[in-house]
Amino acid sequence: MTNDGHKEIRNGELLAAVDLGSNSFHLVVARYEHGELRVIDRLRDSVRLAAGLRADGGLDEERRDKALACLARFGQRLHVLPNERVRAVATNTVRRLRVPADFLGPAEDALGHPIEVVSGREEARLIYLGVAHGVPDSPERRLVIDIGGGSTEFIIGQHFEALEKESLQMGCVASTLRFFEDGKLSAKRWQRAQTEIAVELQQFAADYRTKGWSETIGSSGTAKAIGNVAQAAGWCETGISRTSLEHIRDAIIDCGSIDKLRLPGLAEDRMGVFAGGVAILEASFVALDIRQMRVCETAMREGLLYDMVGRAEHRDPRTATIDALAQRYGVDRVHAARVEATALTLFDSIAADWQLGADERDWLAWAARIHEIGLAIAHSQHHIHSAYIVENSDLAGFARHEQLTLAVVLRCHRRKPDIGIINIVAERLRRSTARVTALLRIAVLLQRARGVEALPSFELRIEDKALQLRLPQTWLEEHPLTRTDLDQERDYLKHIDIKLQVKASEKLAA
Repeated sequence: MTNDGHKEIRNGELLAAVDLGSNSFHLVVARYEHGELRVIDRLRDSVRLAAGLRADGGLDEERRDKALACLARFGQRLHVLPNERVRAVATNTVRRLRVPADFLGPAEDALGHPIEVVSGREEARLIYLGVAHGVPDSPERRLVIDIGGGSTEFIIGQHFEALEKESLQMGCVASTLRFFEDGKLSAKRWQRAQTEIAVELQQFAADYRTKGWSETIGSSGTAKAIGNVAQAAGWCETGISRTSLEHIRDAIIDCGSIDKLRLPGLAEDRMGVFAGGVAILEASFVALDIRQMRVCETAMREGLLYDMVGRAEHRDPRTATIDALAQRYGVDRVHAARVEATALTLFDSIAADWQLGADERDWLAWAARIHEIGLAIAHSQHHIHSAYIVENSDLAGFARHEQLTLAVVLRCHRRKPDIGIINIVAERLRRSTARVTALLRIAVLLQRARGVEALPSFELRIEDKALQLRLPQTWLEEHPLTRTDLDQERDYLKHIDIKLQVKASEKLAA
């Protein structure tokens, strides 16, 4: 166990990643051995969740049932692993659901583990991390393109860091349905697809070309399928060339319909979405002036595994993201550090009694570091500004539920807290969110003077289900404003179902 409560990964321990993609669901299980990950099991199911996304934001019942059945099978493989060793991530299709919780609740029950929903750019970061660990390291910049079922990610990276990240709402399933809905293939329809995809790519193509890269890598199933056809047909010796892509395009159009799509090397389960994927890749080759692409075996699921290892080894990108936010918005770092130290002292005193773990400790530390970022906008209601910034920014490393939880803690860290706001987070997180909020509020209050004067000795404990804060009697007498604030805080915390007692102690040193 590390100092911050995170369990170190031991040799021989198993880790697992689940990727709820818009086309396929993937499970990867790996054993951690001497700093390396060795994959010991893989499962894949072509669920095609994106094909079940209705115009009203609902999910077709047949696709939903297929997805849940797949997750139940995955869950049988994962039931022996604790939650901290499994990361399950949902992507574009779940992001686009009108009410994601309607699917996520049954999905988590089927899998037996929590499921995160990540933004497109966070998906891009995880994809790049997986690819970077799947190819030899290089000091040169690389462009990674990952065509999924519902979105396509474009990343320029160097070593293991994603420098530029873009995610477009187009994937092999969605684009096949959009441009070839009735299954018919023609040169006219293909050209329409190229034109419309090119418009989307214009958003960043020129900027990417200016930044430059030395190698282009394709990851995930679409790139592999295109590469397999290129090699099987003899159109390219390795990877995917622009010429081979043109040959594949012509062969697709010559077939006339998706039902007749028979190409060498093309797996049967790829036939129904192959045309959309090739259309996206051809437009990308043109817009980004790509001549050759290397195909990589690793992708986001491997990125999830390496991200888990990084978190356990204190290379958590979320910490760097929080520090960058603090710098960008000119946070008083000295004061924030005092608040954080006080908050974590409070946390460590009652974590066991309140059933709070390493994740909640992280939330509290991060919230303390950035609780005043809203001051960069205005002093009035700055807690509301802080919450807005966190909820609506692209924060590398954070899943959507983590961003929302952090935003709620910031929103409720001063003035009268609102249980209604806390209740917008997932039900399983509400109690811990309220408790983290209470600890941050007390820490901010104790450090309200913003001075260098050290706080007195204090104790925090749970007595008869109440949060009891003990402070030296003489110190309280010498700080009447703080005593008044604490009395008011007692009334405030009642609104989030926490009972606070403030006790003067003659035994504690002032």
